[in-house]
Amino acid sequence: MSNYQPRPEHRFTFGLWTVGNTGRDPFGEATRAVVNPADSVRKLAPLGAYGVNLHDNDLIPFDATPAEGEAILKEFKQALSDTGMKVPMATTNLFSQPIFKDGAFTSSDPKVRSFAIHKAMHSMDLGAELGAETYVFWGGREGSEVDAAKNPLDTLKWMREALNFLNAYQMDQGYNYKLCIEPKPNEPRGDIYLATTGHALAFIETLDHPENVGVNPEFAHDTMAGLNFAHNVAQAIDAGKLFHCDLNGQKPGRFDQDLRFGQEDQKTNFFLVKILEDNNYQGPKHFDAHALRTSDADDVWEFAKGCMRTYLILKEKVQQFNADAEIQGIIQELNGGGDSAAAAGFSKETAQKLKAENFDVMALTNRPLPYEKLDQLTVELLLGVR
Repeated sequence: MSNYQPRPEHRFTFGLWTVGNTGRDPFGEATRAVVNPADSVRKLAPLGAYGVNLHDNDLIPFDATPAEGEAILKEFKQALSDTGMKVPMATTNLFSQPIFKDGAFTSSDPKVRSFAIHKAMHSMDLGAELGAETYVFWGGREGSEVDAAKNPLDTLKWMREALNFLNAYQMDQGYNYKLCIEPKPNEPRGDIYLATTGHALAFIETLDHPENVGVNPEFAHDTMAGLNFAHNVAQAIDAGKLFHCDLNGQKPGRFDQDLRFGQEDQKTNFFLVKILEDNNYQGPKHFDAHALRTSDADDVWEFAKGCMRTYLILKEKVQQFNADAEIQGIIQELNGGGDSAAAAGFSKETAQKLKAENFDVMALTNRPLPYEKLDQLTVELLLGVR
């Protein structure tokens, strides 16, 4: 993998909102021009990307007339056809418009909640028309700054009603979407409901059809909360719920930076790639990131190339890690002792035998655990000196 050239089979995807980001932030206006969605497709395809993902209004503006929407959609479909690019995932923008200032599915106004479901149904239709197989719900406005304003049990109920309705709608339409909840702890709301992967996994089990609802965890979102993203991805895999995965870069404790994948904390990114590759994750590897505000139009495509190239470099490092005899020997020494008494399950006989067993506590306490050596070897591998 010496040239780290992305190919469609790597299933790398970008959101139209990522490479199309204009560099605007809460303190400054845009530094780049708006990008035509069809042009994004034509730029990404020769870089080796598999596809593009979109919110409804990334493609068709909120205030577009039906005729304008049809023209935009026709041009976009032509770009997909010409390049072979896919649209694996779609979602709804339920956060930009002022009507959602107090939430969409969790707005205190039932009319706003109904409008959000109306908008999501139309967006699901659009995604299905473009071939999307996964549908993501990010509740950016589903939160609070004033806890006295809403009972959080009510907001969970409203969220459940909306997702149950939309799941039933898409099944009735024959879309066969896998639905995903994308957790985030805060921003733009002070506190967002379903803040982490664990929150989302627990909530999913309360839905009418939890079997086709999973999670779309994002590196930046978990890192903002000081969590270990690789651990949360492992929990989603263990639950059979990792339907989609957002990759980017983030410094802990900061605002949602959406940096280039691998720009920060290469070791955590390494273990993220490792858990995805070792477990044969087949879903899209989606870069939900933005070029820096200082980038010009050309530098945006360097950003896109960098996201994919870094993933492939780390994938090669995973292969080296898995083949390194010294590293694997230490891991085997640490974890090769077999199963605990609980592995075979409970029985009265096993319980009695375990209660009667005499353990050499001192020997177990003094067992060597060469974590320092193992971590140093990992760092040296990542730094390219092994």
